[in-house]
Amino acid sequence: MKKTFIGLITVRTSSSRLPQKALTMIGERKLIEHVIDRAKLSLAHGLKNIVLCTSTEPEDDVLETIAKENGIDVFRGSLKDKIERWKGAAEKFNADYVITIDGDDPFCDPELIKLAIEQIEEKGVDVITADNTDYVCGGFTHGISTKTLQAICEMKASNDTEMTKPYLIESGKFKVEMLEVPEVFKGKKVRLTLDYPEDLEFFRTVFDRMNMKRNTVPLREILDFLDKNPEIVEINYWRQGDFVANQKKSEKLELK
Repeated sequence: MKKTFIGLITVRTSSSRLPQKALTMIGERKLIEHVIDRAKLSLAHGLKNIVLCTSTEPEDDVLETIAKENGIDVFRGSLKDKIERWKGAAEKFNADYVITIDGDDPFCDPELIKLAIEQIEEKGVDVITADNTDYVCGGFTHGISTKTLQAICEMKASNDTEMTKPYLIESGKFKVEMLEVPEVFKGKKVRLTLDYPEDLEFFRTVFDRMNMKRNTVPLREILDFLDKNPEIVEINYWRQGDFVANQKKSEKLELK
């Protein structure tokens, strides 16, 4: 039987390095609205629906409102237990797999999501990931089976799974594959995720210089533009080392 895939936009308003970044304006729209615009493009490429996946904290009420205004579903769960939140959303919307879309990755790409769905359907793996320094950072995150999320929730000994990599990839419990992508998406020293003020400057510059009113330009075209304008890449790529170091420092695996 054909598997059911949903897209989960993982987002919350609490963020330490760039407070309330999800609500930050880039051009005429908020960051989270740009992410929603882009995620919707994948409805034509295998996703059944898009769900904004946030916490039950009162400060995240605004995100639920924005999701409804933009015509997508909402699931609210644990603030820190991201994997439990994903599991709840997957179960509520009867998904076999979730494609996670980070709320701070406005250029997460429909083409890569389509390729991930095709690879999962062909090989039946538990997890598809682009967690590899050879891929564009911010182009794609994970595809995960609901059964995998359920299994992790049974075996984890922590209610803090903000850093999911140890459970999905490093636990050794699941069949994991790297996303197979065309060469155009590899070997790019480009940072397409928003954590620091320099990242915000980068995205605002790209939207302005490419005259992007809505976030629908294919990632291929964005990368081509950045190849021709390396000075824009230099705005924030130097932050990538800080980002990777912070991720590694926060990673932990706690099993029962």
